[in-house]
Amino acid sequence: MKRREFIQKTAASSTLLGLGGLSLSSFKTLSTKHLTVLHTNDVHSYIDPFPANHPKNPNLGGVARRAALIESIRKENPNVLLLDAGDIFQGTPYFNYYGGELEFKLMSMMKYDLATIGNHDFDNGIEGLYAQLPHANFEFVSANYDFKNTVMHGHVKPYKVLDKDGIKVGVFGLGVGLDGLVDKKNYKETVYNDPLAVAQDMARILKLEKKCDLVICLSHIGYKYKDEPEKICDTKLATLTKDIDLIIGGHTHTFLDKPTVLKNVEGKDVLVNQVGCYGINLGRIDFYFDDDKSLSTSGKSILV
Repeated sequence: MKRREFIQKTAASSTLLGLGGLSLSSFKTLSTKHLTVLHTNDVHSYIDPFPANHPKNPNLGGVARRAALIESIRKENPNVLLLDAGDIFQGTPYFNYYGGELEFKLMSMMKYDLATIGNHDFDNGIEGLYAQLPHANFEFVSANYDFKNTVMHGHVKPYKVLDKDGIKVGVFGLGVGLDGLVDKKNYKETVYNDPLAVAQDMARILKLEKKCDLVICLSHIGYKYKDEPEKICDTKLATLTKDIDLIIGGHTHTFLDKPTVLKNVEGKDVLVNQVGCYGINLGRIDFYFDDDKSLSTSGKSILV
């Protein structure tokens, strides 16, 4: 074999085998569909990057950089979902001055699809959260917060079904218990329901009734609690339920380099991911669907 021909064939083989966790079987048809899920959590009003002299996170984060990164990924793959797992508010003077307006406007400019509600999103009271909704060109999902007797009633859905290139994606939200964490006067008549029972019901509806190809839980209940092993968290939720494919978490500021893979009650894989806090990282998980809707995945945390 001539040297040039050998190099060309070797390069082609290397390219094929290096495509982000795809097996060769994924290329058996030309109709493999690629969905990219991008996500943030616990950004806490961090609009600017950390200063160069910051002891832990020098020059990291910042909305402008995140926006540029998201835009570059969308050019690579137009089928992108952009999600946030709560605690959008509270942490910098931007929130103290603008009350959340700036955060929602910037998220709208980045074209977030959905967010769930974290405990700090009540820090200006439920009326303060409600007042900022006109600035959000995206929707909120929370299945275990009952807002029936509050101003937020009708403005938060338990779940949302989205279509991306013929792939049906069901996303539902979960929030952490508010009692003892948030002043009662801030969340008023909001009722907290058991996230485990609610999650299983939502997953059943989305997978069996709505026929979703992918079910995502957008969670603000925390990744894991070492000191409180019985407390419900994302890892327990993954192992105690079925029909959930991906849990995107928040609340515990847990930095994961890549998703944790756990087995649900039926022995099927569930991905659990969280990318820390303050917009330092952007989570990315790629799903590849074949004709028979079987899927393969790859995921990572991208430093901003």
